[in-house]
Amino acid sequence: MRPRRPRLVPVTAARRAVLGPPALSGAGLSASPVLDLRVLWMAVAGGEPPAGPTGGRRDPSPEELEQVRALVALAQTGDSEAFGRLYERYVDVVYRYIYVRVGAVHTAQDLTSETFMKALRALPGFTWQGKDIAAWFVTIARNVVVDHTKSSRFRLEVATADMRDADTEVDAPDGEVLDRLRDQRLLQAVSQLKPEQAECVTLRFVQGLSLAETAEVMGKKENAVKQLQLRAVRALQRALEGEDL
Repeated sequence: MRPRRPRLVPVTAARRAVLGPPALSGAGLSASPVLDLRVLWMAVAGGEPPAGPTGGRRDPSPEELEQVRALVALAQTGDSEAFGRLYERYVDVVYRYIYVRVGAVHTAQDLTSETFMKALRALPGFTWQGKDIAAWFVTIARNVVVDHTKSSRFRLEVATADMRDADTEVDAPDGEVLDRLRDQRLLQAVSQLKPEQAECVTLRFVQGLSLAETAEVMGKKENAVKQLQLRAVRALQRALEGEDL
């Protein structure tokens, strides 16, 4: 489900230095994405939530940021391969976000494709700010989902049927089945939060965005996001009180 790409630009030594070798494999969108809930469980269990990226994400190194900046600059000139590299770098975070929002694989695939088509059209007007552009892509994805649902309300509709089907596998280890059931219960609790609280903890602890990135996507100040996060985690603690965290 790759977006239509702009015209090809001739390969030069400078472009090879920026793009490097071709990717070994493309990003596939054929199945439900893996949702890593360990950081969210830690927050609910009373751990101190980190300020930076969570959920397995890390701040990109200066070298990686320079690579992204160069890819953006090339893509803005109509370089299809450069945009393809940006797609491969950010498609997972976009796809996970949309999948959690809509709860259906095929819809998430379609909306992910639409997100990157809109990003492609918007890229000429993008101004590099010296930071990772994951939040920029997720902001576009957020608007695509809003347009799709015809509502600005955040609705967490995780496809729990996938988890239930997996739990019936006879060769699944008992511990893995229990972890899936536990994660399902946590996602159900998140779905019962107020819409902004649900979106906040999803962006922070499932998507792995930093406080600053979450604030950018939600159009809020960082302090407001901190308060939303605190209230959401406390609400989850109350909802899961007495359960084994």
